[in-house]
Amino acid sequence: MTRVKRGYTARRRRTKIRLFASTFRGAHSRLTRTITQHKMRALVSSHRDRGRQKRNFRRLWITRINAVTRENQLFYSYSRLIHNLYKGQLLLNRKILAQIAIKNKNCLYMISNKIIK
Repeated sequence: MTRVKRGYTARRRRTKIRLFASTFRGAHSRLTRTITQHKMRALVSSHRDRGRQKRNFRRLWITRINAVTRENQLFYSYSRLIHNLYKGQLLLNRKILAQIAIKNKNCLYMISNKIIK
């Protein structure tokens, strides 16, 4: 049986992995076995943290809206505001409401007055 040289295939696979790990520090960017382990760990973390990021941003938006509604004496909390928004069929998501609350508070007052009436 003839001898098979795997140099080309193996080298191509390793360089592909090394390109992914080029920004890692120390052995995590140099040694093939540690690169593969670190790559798996990085991919797991990125997958998990995509969900966490969505969760954290939603919490941030809710906090911002609640702070503005309580601060400016709209006479109700975040939960009442959202409830009245749904009741009044004004479909604004929390991200947009948070941006309105920060940049243009008068607009938020107008929205809340529209809901109350």
